[in-house]
Amino acid sequence: MAKSQVGVEITEESVRAVEVSLDRNPHVIAYGEVPLLPDSARDSEVLDEGAVAIAIRQLWSTAGIKAKTATLGVASRRVLVREYTTPVMAPELLRQALPFQVQDLLPVPVSQAVLDYYPTAQDGERMHGLLVAAVADTVEGMMAAFDRAKVRIMNVDLTTFGLARAAARVAPQGTVAVVHIGDHTTQILILRDGIPEFVRITPVDLETNAVVRRRALVASDAGASASDEPAPLQYDAADLLDPARVAASALNAPAASPAPAGSALRGQLRGDLGHRTVTELVGRIRSTLAFYANRPQAPSVDQVLLCGAGSTVRGVTSGLADALPVPIRQIGLGDVAEVRGAEPVGDMALNLVGTLGLALGKAK
Repeated sequence: MAKSQVGVEITEESVRAVEVSLDRNPHVIAYGEVPLLPDSARDSEVLDEGAVAIAIRQLWSTAGIKAKTATLGVASRRVLVREYTTPVMAPELLRQALPFQVQDLLPVPVSQAVLDYYPTAQDGERMHGLLVAAVADTVEGMMAAFDRAKVRIMNVDLTTFGLARAAARVAPQGTVAVVHIGDHTTQILILRDGIPEFVRITPVDLETNAVVRRRALVASDAGASASDEPAPLQYDAADLLDPARVAASALNAPAASPAPAGSALRGQLRGDLGHRTVTELVGRIRSTLAFYANRPQAPSVDQVLLCGAGSTVRGVTSGLADALPVPIRQIGLGDVAEVRGAEPVGDMALNLVGTLGLALGKAK
């Protein structure tokens, strides 16, 4: 059997993974996504190590993942990504010199940061690239959860770079904007002939299926706490692989009591808030692409590749189509690589694009 590599992510709503073969034409061997219990993680930071470890074990079991090592993706508002130019030097020397070069640029002491550098171009004796800095405690907490689940993290990578590898397989030429819209975080990436040139990570909370599922679960737990005989919430294997199914089952459950007075008004207010959030998200994406376009000698963007569960939220894709003067294409896991067996559908297919790219870091 050919060797394989796994890409993994921990988000506030779920743990997800993709296993790919490491042969000449990598293909997806296994994939899955398991919802996390409320307050287990937030903004890629593990809050309940035990709960996350259980979810990881469930993911490996239900998805049929065989490998026991993985590449961990990190993408949150606490990750710093900025353009940085440094003298040309060997990779090992650069790793040693980088902490001293960038310590004044970091929001935390360099001893508390995990650093990486992604070179994009060379100009004489100068090398241009993207500096990445993450808070060490956050990364270590995520790795500890995998340790408890008996999965060894071999590499830590910026999830956006995984997104770049995946998108480059779909659009290897030209200047492409790749936008992954998650439940709480949006990653905006500009690729030029498959090479990352610009990255922005921005927080935006959307009413995705996963967020609705979590809210329903919290409400269910609150109702059970008030009952004399609380009933445990149970998931089957199919639910664990598709958070949207859990959301649907929770929302379709019979109501315990009539809706309180004023609930219709609160629902209307939530709808208004959701509309404003979508408008704000579209504005941020548009302004980001405009900022890039106004850079000296910046090429025009040919198309936008869209993924992530947030792209299915009402008004997002249509708003971007109205706001951006370039074609927009939504891509899922099956658009990036051949999938052995049934392809994922819905939110999962859109969520796993960057996760697949993390695994492709070893499939070059």
